[in-house]
Amino acid sequence: MGRIEKGAKCNVCGKEAVRSISADKVKAAGFSVGSEKRAYLCKDHYKEYKKKTKKDKTLDKWRYGH
Repeated sequence: MGRIEKGAKCNVCGKEAVRSISADKVKAAGFSVGSEKRAYLCKDHYKEYKKKTKKDKTLDKWRYGH
């Protein structure tokens, strides 16, 4: 049973978290999270995270040919 199932809260707003992502990646996207290794995001902030990192993911896909 993981932390999300146990009821982890979003590091940004405090709502119920739905995803766990590396804190370094979340900080690079412009969110302010604590000094933990993992960042927990609610549905709304995860959606915003995906929008902010879409361009980087596309460039990496082109660079490595996948």
